[in-house]
Amino acid sequence: MQTRITELFGIQYPIVQGGMHFVGKAELAAAVSEAGGLGILTALTQRTPADLAAEIDKCRAMTDKPFGVNLTFLPVVNAPDYLGYVKVICEKGIPVVETAGNNPIEHLPALKAAGVKIIHKCTSIRHALKAQDIGCDAVSVDGFECGGHPGEDDVPGLILLPLAAKALSVPFIASGGMADGKSLVAVLALGAEGMNLGTRFVATQEAPVHDRVKQAIVQAGERDTRLIMRPLRNTERVLRNPAVDQVIEKERALGHSIRFEDIAEQVAGVYYRIMVDGEVDAGAWSCGMVAGLIDDIPTVKQLIDRIVDEAKSVVAERLAAVF
Repeated sequence: MQTRITELFGIQYPIVQGGMHFVGKAELAAAVSEAGGLGILTALTQRTPADLAAEIDKCRAMTDKPFGVNLTFLPVVNAPDYLGYVKVICEKGIPVVETAGNNPIEHLPALKAAGVKIIHKCTSIRHALKAQDIGCDAVSVDGFECGGHPGEDDVPGLILLPLAAKALSVPFIASGGMADGKSLVAVLALGAEGMNLGTRFVATQEAPVHDRVKQAIVQAGERDTRLIMRPLRNTERVLRNPAVDQVIEKERALGHSIRFEDIAEQVAGVYYRIMVDGEVDAGAWSCGMVAGLIDDIPTVKQLIDRIVDEAKSVVAERLAAVF
């Protein structure tokens, strides 16, 4: 399977694992890369640049295939040591960085000088065009269906992807709602060069999260996610649980006067308890609507092989029969 994305990143299949907090670790990234996709380590899951360097070494010991690093630029008062993380990425010879959040332009010169390819996550065409203009090599176009932060425009992938195909000259991948071979064929038909899987990769055997997290995804339906933090213009799609219901009730009661401090107990500093300890109701955690399409917990290799086989079958049998 050859697309501009497989050629750009030197991978076998146009399947990318999204960077996810407390999920994008060596165990998962290495498994994705070994199976022919592009695994991604999440830099900010590692507390320091030195910790990221150690995680890169761990991943390299598990695979000799290309893998990347996600670096999310957060709008916070006390920013992480971004310069330190970028330095480690460059020194370790990481070939691909997935940037997200704020504009990464400050760090592009150093990354480019080290030969790093940059793919930036965008939830709108205007942001995708900006990423292209500042020199990003590729774009991840996230539809409204995605887990995590879908932006504030509420445009689903079925609209965003063909718009991106018209607007962009750099290659782009589709993110949000991706689960199987049918997803891959669909996004290729809409103009994407591959797809990004987030929630689907959480529900795999190698994902380094508690089994209760995986089971919660398997048991969820397509109607079981909620949008929170809309009044703060920091919208996040999360799996519904009692903590999320509390956030929604506070947002309803306080309206636009709500402050982050009002919901901090439910949304801040909860990921370790959820992902590692398995306290799935301890707070809000990202999950895509694609949970409704997930009903098992395969190995990463089983999942990627299944995606590829199904995609080939859809093209060779269903589409061929139609046309």
